[in-house]
Amino acid sequence: RITGQQQEINNLIQRKIAVDEENAHLKNELSNLNQKFKDKSQELKDTEECAQKKEEQNRLVIKNLEEENKGLNTCCADLLNDLEKLRKQEAQWKTEKSGNDTRIKNLETDLAETREQMKELHSICSNLSSQVAVKQEELSQKDCDVIRAK
Repeated sequence: RITGQQQEINNLIQRKIAVDEENAHLKNELSNLNQKFKDKSQELKDTEECAQKKEEQNRLVIKNLEEENKGLNTCCADLLNDLEKLRKQEAQWKTEKSGNDTRIKNLETDLAETREQMKELHSICSNLSSQVAVKQEELSQKDCDVIRAK
């Protein structure tokens, strides 16, 4: 009877050893899983922090780009206003140039007419000078005749 009990005790000891080994194995596995969980939790926390930082950086970049865009829009509006003023000034200058061109053409025509008149007057003047010379010669001849007659 003791042998049967001894056998039963041995079996129970064997089962306890097996259960203890299983427990040790499961505790080890649990410890490993807990460590993995901690690692993954830290990784998730790091990833979330990184994502938050990126999001903040992106907000800053967007804000800066919006400010820059506002400045560029103002600059564009100013440039468009300047362009409009320059176009008006160009139209005014074209009008003035057209008027000046017409005046120059009229002055050139007047100059050509005046030159023509000068030629005519010069010709008349030459003729008159010739006539004066002839008349002086005649007068001189008559003076001689008057002196002879005296």
